[in-house]
Amino acid sequence: MIQRFRPYLHYLRQQRGLLIVAILCGIIAGVASGFGLPYMVKQVFPVIFAQNAAPLTPWELTLVTLWIPAVFLVRGVATYLNTYLIQRVGTQVLESIRLDFFRKLQVLPLSFFQKNSTGDLLSRGLADANQLQVTLTTVANEIIRSPASLIGSIGIVSYIAYTEQGVAFVLVTLAVIPLSVLPIRYVGKKLIKRAGRIQAELGGVTQIFSENLSATKEVRAFSLEDREVARFGRASQTLIRAQMKFVKYEKALTPLIEIVSAVGIAFTLLYAYKVHLAQETFIVLITALYASYEPIKKLGSLNNELKRGLGALDRLEEILRAPVAIVDAPDARPLARAQGALAFETVGFSYQTGELVLNEVSVLIPAGTVCALVGPSGAGKSSFANLVPRFFDPIAGRVTLDGHDLRSLRLADLRRNIAVVSQDPVLFNDTIYHNLLIARPAASRADIEAAAHAAYAHEFILSFPAGYDTLVGERGARLSGGQKQRLALARAFLRNAPVLILDEATSALDSDSEAAIQLALKHLVVGKTVLIIAHRFSTIRDASMIIVFEAGEIAATGTHTHLYATNPLYRSLYDRQQGAA
Repeated sequence: MIQRFRPYLHYLRQQRGLLIVAILCGIIAGVASGFGLPYMVKQVFPVIFAQNAAPLTPWELTLVTLWIPAVFLVRGVATYLNTYLIQRVGTQVLESIRLDFFRKLQVLPLSFFQKNSTGDLLSRGLADANQLQVTLTTVANEIIRSPASLIGSIGIVSYIAYTEQGVAFVLVTLAVIPLSVLPIRYVGKKLIKRAGRIQAELGGVTQIFSENLSATKEVRAFSLEDREVARFGRASQTLIRAQMKFVKYEKALTPLIEIVSAVGIAFTLLYAYKVHLAQETFIVLITALYASYEPIKKLGSLNNELKRGLGALDRLEEILRAPVAIVDAPDARPLARAQGALAFETVGFSYQTGELVLNEVSVLIPAGTVCALVGPSGAGKSSFANLVPRFFDPIAGRVTLDGHDLRSLRLADLRRNIAVVSQDPVLFNDTIYHNLLIARPAASRADIEAAAHAAYAHEFILSFPAGYDTLVGERGARLSGGQKQRLALARAFLRNAPVLILDEATSALDSDSEAAIQLALKHLVVGKTVLIIAHRFSTIRDASMIIVFEAGEIAATGTHTHLYATNPLYRSLYDRQQGAA
C-alpha cells in the first residue's frame, strides 16, 4: 500500500531538512514514552516506597524525584517540536500538491472540463489535496516514531522480564502484542472500501454548492429555493452516511486494541501471581506494556490514514495523470506576427468518439477576410472557430495559418496572434485596469486608455469613483452585461492580433452602443482576418465572405447576395430572422 505513495514522496524531499529534525524529535519522544516512562518507574518507585531501606538524604531524594519531570520534559519538548515541524512541513507539502494540481488544470484541454463538473474539481483540488498532505506527513512521521516507541517499550519489558523470571516470562508477557495486529487488519479491510466513497460524495456536495452559487438569479427567478435546499440536504445526508460508515470502523479500532491489551495484561497478572513476582517489578512491566500498546494504536490509525489517503490519491491521480492533448510538438517552430491566411483541409472533429461535429470541412480564408459563420444551432460554427486557437485539435485533416499546420507552431506564439471576444466574456475579480492588461501585459497606461476609448468603454469607466482601479467583482458581477462586453472588446483592441474571433460580440449592447461598436469594429478589422460567429444576421453586413454550416459540413460559401439567391438554407435562416425582427 505504501508503494502507491512513493511517487509523491518528492513533495517531502523538498522539505527534507525540517522533516529529518521532526522525525528525530519524534524518535526521542517515542523512546521517552516507550522506554523512559517504565525506566523512570523502575528507578523511582522502589526507592520511594522501600520499607526497610535507610532514609534518603535531601540531595538523594531530590535526584530521585527529578527523574519524573526530566522524563516528561524531554518527552514534552520533543513531542512539541515534532508536532510543530510536521505541521510546517505539511503546510509546504499541501501548497506544492495544490500548485501542481492547479498547474495541470491550466494545460488540460477544454474537452476535459466539459466532462468534469466544477464542484468536483474544486473538491479534488481542496479536500483531496488536503487529505493527501495529511497522509504523507502522518506516514512520514509515525512510520518511524511509533516503531521507535514500540521497540523501546518491548526492549525494557523483555529486559525486566528476563532478569526477573527468565525467557518463559518474557514470552508470556509479550504474547498478546502480536494479537493486537488482528483488529488493525480487520478494520483496514472495511475502511478501504469506504474511503474513496467519502471523497466522491464530498465532490458531489461541492458541485451542488458551486452550481447554486453561480445561479443565484435563476434560483430566485424560478422560486427554486426550497428545491435547492432539499437537493443539497439529500447530498449532505448521503455524504454523512458514507462518513459514518467510515467512522464506525475507524473509531472501533482503539477500543478493540485496548480490549485485547486488557486481556493480555490480565493473563500477565495471573502468571505474575503464580510465579510470585514482586509488586514493584509488576508495576514496571504493566507500565511498559501499556506504553507498547500506544504505538500499536497509532500504527493502527496510520493504517486507517493510508486507506483514507488512497481514496484521495485515486481521485487526484485522475487529474494529475490525465493526458494533455494540446501541447507543443518537439520540433515546434516559432511564429512572429502572422499574415492571417487560414485554411481548413478536409478537417474532421468530434468531442466524443463516433460523433462527428465537423465532417471533411475544407475552406480557404485569405488574410484580411472578414468571414461570417452562419447556420442552425449545433451546425458546427463554434467548433470551427475553436480549432483556430487550438482550443481543440482536429481528429482528421489539418488547419493551417499562413501555410503552417497549427500543430507545428508554438502554442504561445499562435495564441498571441489571435484575439477572442466571446458572447459571455469573463472578467477576473481584479481592477478594470488589470483585466484589460492581460490582453498585452507590456502595454502602457496610455495604450490601455486608447483601447478603452476605441471600444467606447472609457466614459463608463471614468464614471466609477475609482476609474480604471475599480474592482469588477467575481466574473465581473459589479458590471452590466454591456459594460463587460465593451471591456472584452477593449481587450481585442489592445491585443491588436492579426486574427480576430468574434462570438456575437455585440449581443449584450443596447442599440445605441451597438451602433457605436459596429463603427469601432470597422476600424478594428482592417487588415485582420476575422471570424464572426453570427447568431444575428445584422452583425454580418460587413462580411466579405460568409460560410453556411449544416450538420457539421459546409453547405455553401459566398457573399450575402450570392447566398441569398442560391442557397435555400441561408435564405430560410435570413428570412426567418428578418421576419421575426
